Amino acid sequence: MSFEELLNNLNPEIIGSLKRAIELGKWPNGVVLTEEQRKLCVEAVVTWERGNLPPEAQVGYVPPKDSPCGDKDEAQTLQWISVTSG
Repeated sequence: MSFEELLNNLNPEIIGSLKRAIELGKWPNGVVLTEEQRKLCVEAVVTWERGNLPPEAQVGYVPPKDSPCGDKDEAQTLQWISVTSG
């Protein structure tokens, strides 16, 4: 089964289970996820959500700000600090 075929078989319940496994670092039966399994779960969740949910309902969504950080008229000075080890 290809990754695309796997994605086509996912549903909100399975995605919720994958999210929980990622969050806890283990499967529902208590077996710890390997790093590869965790990465594949994250990829599956993100890919499925991108195709099935509006942006504001997806994991990691950050709403746009009404205005950029700081005032446009306010001059901002950047001061570099030299750090020496010793």
